[in-house]
Amino acid sequence: MKILHLLSTVDPRAGGPIECVLQSGLSMRAMGHEIEVVSLDAPDAPYLGAFPLRLHALGPSRGFYGLCPRLVPWLREHAARFDAVIVNGLWQYHSFGAWKALRDSDVPYYVFPHGMLDPWFKRTYPLKHLKKCLYWPLAEYRVLRDARRVLFTTQEERLLARESFRLYRANEEVVAFGTRQPPADSTALRHAFLSKFPQLAGKRSILFLGRIHEKKGCDLLLKAFAAVRDIDARAHLVMAGPDDSEWATQLRTLSKELGIESRVTWTGMLSGDLKWGAFRTSDAFALPSHQENFGIAVAEALGSGLPVLISDKVNIWREVKEDGAGIVASDTVEGTIDALSAWLRMDDEAASAMREQALTTFMHRFHVEAMSKDLARVLRETANTRDGGLSQGTLSASFERY
Repeated sequence: MKILHLLSTVDPRAGGPIECVLQSGLSMRAMGHEIEVVSLDAPDAPYLGAFPLRLHALGPSRGFYGLCPRLVPWLREHAARFDAVIVNGLWQYHSFGAWKALRDSDVPYYVFPHGMLDPWFKRTYPLKHLKKCLYWPLAEYRVLRDARRVLFTTQEERLLARESFRLYRANEEVVAFGTRQPPADSTALRHAFLSKFPQLAGKRSILFLGRIHEKKGCDLLLKAFAAVRDIDARAHLVMAGPDDSEWATQLRTLSKELGIESRVTWTGMLSGDLKWGAFRTSDAFALPSHQENFGIAVAEALGSGLPVLISDKVNIWREVKEDGAGIVASDTVEGTIDALSAWLRMDDEAASAMREQALTTFMHRFHVEAMSKDLARVLRETANTRDGGLSQGTLSASFERY
């Protein structure tokens, strides 16, 4: 099949959707499919050169919404070359542009919301949600309504998506999700990371890796770590991710106020060997997020044999808990304290068993090959059908409310 992915940006700092497209695209290309990507980036953006899939950068886009006049004409001219178009993410022009260009086309489009319909945003940012409510019926509602399928990565994400807006109609389907297996543990990876951060040698590092963002629960992690630091003098918190925001500055100040400044290392964004070296030199992975659709970094941690200490707002928490591949708690300071203290007090035999289970869980549930095969199945089954209505399998899950 020939598949086109649409993204607002391929800047790796933007998080999960980019990694999803990258990993699934490489995997599906290895299976024999042809993969291309359209983004709204400026053609001279510095990160484009490292992107390994065939890329059409149609920007520069304008404003926060990412208005890009070239998108719709490009899609109308080139969409016929593809068997399916996959829209990744909502709330920026690439999704509405896809609807404008393809709604009357013979080329079907699909939507991965990537957690952007989670009601957490509605509760946390009520003013932004009010603006979205005004915009919703004119754009994103239509984008979802007319998509051949709206693809969710967990049943939990699918159910939560229905709670954000009264007007909602989507031909829903849950597909497997995953990422590539991390590189094998090696002395070189560990050496690369510890050479840059020598203060972490001999530490029992608890790794956070992701965007430094309010929804990730970074403040909970700092407060909880301050409460459990005396359990093990070797315990150290590693905060890895883009840290040039106002929120990151506030968190650094918080670590000073909590008296843990010397036991927290801020690495900035990590990639390549440094990223994998961080996984391989850490003792556990922590993500007390308030909202997390899937969590690519959680899967990468499991694939690196790291137990994951996550909140029950990370949508794969049920699988992690069922398998015993980590510790699940509430997205509160108290819950995060419980998770950290349980790990730091765990005996060696139980900790070793959890590490082994982490890798097993990754291989069985979250490997990218399972994702690629399931996505290919959905596209083959639906791309050539003109079921503008609702399929039998999703009829009960798709509705309109007023």
